[in-house]
Amino acid sequence: MAMVPSTAAASTLLLPVLLLIATATHCTAADSSSSPDAAALLNLAAAVADPSGYLSTHWTPDTALCSWPRVSCDSTDTRVISLDLSGLNLSGPIPAAALSSLPHLQSLNLSNNILNSTAFPDEIIGSLKSLRVLDLYNNNLTGTLPAALPNLTDLVHVHLGGNFFSGSIPRSYGEWSRIRYLALSGNELTGEIPEELGNLTTLRELYLGYYNNFTGGIPPELGRLRALVRLDMANCGISGEIPPEVANLTSLDTLFLQINALSGRLPTEIGAMGALKSLDLSNNVFVGEIPASFASLKNLTLLNLFRNRLAGEIPEFIGDLPSLEVLQLWENNFTGGIPANLGVAATRLKIVDVSTNKLTGVLPSKLCAGERLETFIALGNSLFGDIPDGLAGCPSLTRIRLGENFLNGTIPAKLFTLPNLTQVELHDNLLSGELSLDGGKVSSSIGELSLYTNRLSGQVPTGIGGLSGLQKLLLAGNRLSGELPPEVGKLQQLSKADLSGNLISGAVPPAIGRCRLLTFLDISSNKLSGSIPPELASLRILNYLNVSHNALEGEIPPAIAGMQSLTAVDFSYNNLSGGVPSTGQFAYFNATSFAGNAGLCGAFLSPCRSHGVATSAFGSLSSTSKLLLVLGLLALSIIFAVAAVLKARSLKRSAEARAWRLTAFQRLDFAVDDNGFPYAMHLLVFTVSHTPDASYIPETSDCCVSSLCRLNGSSLGILGRDLMWPRFLCPTEYAYTLKVDEKSDVYSFGVVLLELITGRKPVGEFGDGVDIVQWVRMVTGSSKEGVMKIADPRLSTVPLYELTHVFYVAMLCVAEQSVERPTMREVVQILADMPGSTSTSIDVPLVIEPKEDGSPEKRQQERPHDSPPQQDLLSI
Repeated sequence: MAMVPSTAAASTLLLPVLLLIATATHCTAADSSSSPDAAALLNLAAAVADPSGYLSTHWTPDTALCSWPRVSCDSTDTRVISLDLSGLNLSGPIPAAALSSLPHLQSLNLSNNILNSTAFPDEIIGSLKSLRVLDLYNNNLTGTLPAALPNLTDLVHVHLGGNFFSGSIPRSYGEWSRIRYLALSGNELTGEIPEELGNLTTLRELYLGYYNNFTGGIPPELGRLRALVRLDMANCGISGEIPPEVANLTSLDTLFLQINALSGRLPTEIGAMGALKSLDLSNNVFVGEIPASFASLKNLTLLNLFRNRLAGEIPEFIGDLPSLEVLQLWENNFTGGIPANLGVAATRLKIVDVSTNKLTGVLPSKLCAGERLETFIALGNSLFGDIPDGLAGCPSLTRIRLGENFLNGTIPAKLFTLPNLTQVELHDNLLSGELSLDGGKVSSSIGELSLYTNRLSGQVPTGIGGLSGLQKLLLAGNRLSGELPPEVGKLQQLSKADLSGNLISGAVPPAIGRCRLLTFLDISSNKLSGSIPPELASLRILNYLNVSHNALEGEIPPAIAGMQSLTAVDFSYNNLSGGVPSTGQFAYFNATSFAGNAGLCGAFLSPCRSHGVATSAFGSLSSTSKLLLVLGLLALSIIFAVAAVLKARSLKRSAEARAWRLTAFQRLDFAVDDNGFPYAMHLLVFTVSHTPDASYIPETSDCCVSSLCRLNGSSLGILGRDLMWPRFLCPTEYAYTLKVDEKSDVYSFGVVLLELITGRKPVGEFGDGVDIVQWVRMVTGSSKEGVMKIADPRLSTVPLYELTHVFYVAMLCVAEQSVERPTMREVVQILADMPGSTSTSIDVPLVIEPKEDGSPEKRQQERPHDSPPQQDLLSI
């Protein structure tokens, strides 16, 4: 009988064998120099421009191939099956030769780089037969879409969006048999959407919108895509009516068709799409009423129908949609009232905007029943009645905009105590009673208090000082009386204060001088008396000052005459006396700013009486002496003129000796070599060219152009991928002036700041007639707390207080009225006075919230909702 070895003996015999196998495996894994896939990856690293040096640092021949970051191998640890090189800022052509040497590759992710191939490489299509995931999103790829791509029959995920592909969508794209995700959005595609896409019966997500400009409408054949979950064809030029075949898309949870030219009535067939959660048909030309069939959309969370031509009443069933979170119906022709039950069933309601319609009736009392309502906007209607207690006491409320209606009654005091409230707009109504502000309880988060043109009475309450975050205080056109309390001096964030057209009496409180960020102050048409406090001169960035139509007396304080920031003043119709200052900015004001003051005199008013020794001495001179004095002054003038000409010629020779010249697009009173004189300019990124051409500049700006440089084509060049925030904030790189078409220049600078903050172009991304300034106002409510809603994710490492401060400056610069804007001198001063921070830098990516107007996410900057997750792509 054969002897069976014991367990110990067997272990003794197997141990050397196992050690030998392990050693051999380790040696094979550690030695990547002989691996063909490793060689292919090293060739890839050499073929692309890698500014961060990531690949050369982490991919080295002396380490195991499958331990290299962003590389995944098969079960044998010998062949590469997944390669993720997203977001490395790689540039140059797609490394086709290297990629074609990875025949086992199943997932290839090159998204969020700067790759710029003019045609998709055929080698990749011919070699990577196992490819299942192809993600080239957000590069600079041009040319036409690769028609042969469906030859890769295993593809389940294709993302070619965010590039510059042109031409039409190949009809061959209807031949994929396994495709589940297809994104062609954010390109420059034209032509018709091919009906063959209706053959992709396995497709779950289809993205065709943004920057593309298709002709024709939605192919009815898309109704065959029964597995489709998301369809995004926003902002791509389609027209016509929505085909009734959409009713077959019963699995669809997202339908985005906003910012197109779709017309006709809203299809009743949409009501059959029971799985629908997000429906955005805004910014089209739909007419008629909201179909009754929409009552079946019980899963609907977002309903955007704004900016159409819809009419009729808002159906009561809208209030019965239990999952509704966002309802935006603004800029239509709706009549009747707001559904009274809105908010009762929809307890998750967050945003309601029904502004600019023809609505009547009272405000719903249960809007905040779920205590999640954040924004309620109903301005520009004919609503009446009280502000409901349920709304005034809504703890989650951040914005309430009910201006331009016929609301009456008093303003509930509890409204001003809401902890998250940032914007209160109740202007142009019939509200009455006193303004109740308990200084110990009011919210410090309120940034705008707009109550003008109502019937409010009583005194401006001392509790106003508790609104420490207030930036705009607009109380004009009411019946407020009594003295203005000195507590207004506590409003350290205040930039605009308008209390005109009231019955306020007493003296102007000197404490206003402590509101150091004030740029606009209008206290005209009241009953103010006493003198103008010289403390107003402490308002170093004040642009507009109006104290007209009061009973003020005494002189205009000399300190105010020295305020270089003032661009408009009105002292008219008071009891002021003495001489009008003629220095500083006062030299530019005209007589209308001082009319109605019998005691005032000056250069453009009646001449002041002559007093003093100097005048008497001059009067005692003989005619000959006076003539000699005039001749002497004339001689000095000639000498100065000659000196100025010589100086100018010297400066010209000096300027010609340099490579830079000043190209002026508006008349300037200084040269590029004037030392010691600060001036405003746009800082642009230059690209080398041997044919300087100033006509290439797209904006009306003042900029320096080198004889070897040419402008990059847009002020957005400053917002390229390499811009560093502290580059920007350095005060030595931005000088300033008071003379270069100041207010328009300030507005332009504000737009540039918004481009920097958002990473977006100034126009073309927000729908017809909407620019970046209007969009920012809509999304943030002009509140600096809203900056996180529009911030570019690339600023994720910027301290929040810096981002907020620069946003605040930007909104000052783009104020609607030019008199409200600061000067460039003041802009630099405010930027230099960066407030301290008690918080740390943002150490997580900025969350870009859904845009309130349905605008697209920024192409070439951030990944929108249609982008796939980067992890586990092979699990699709």
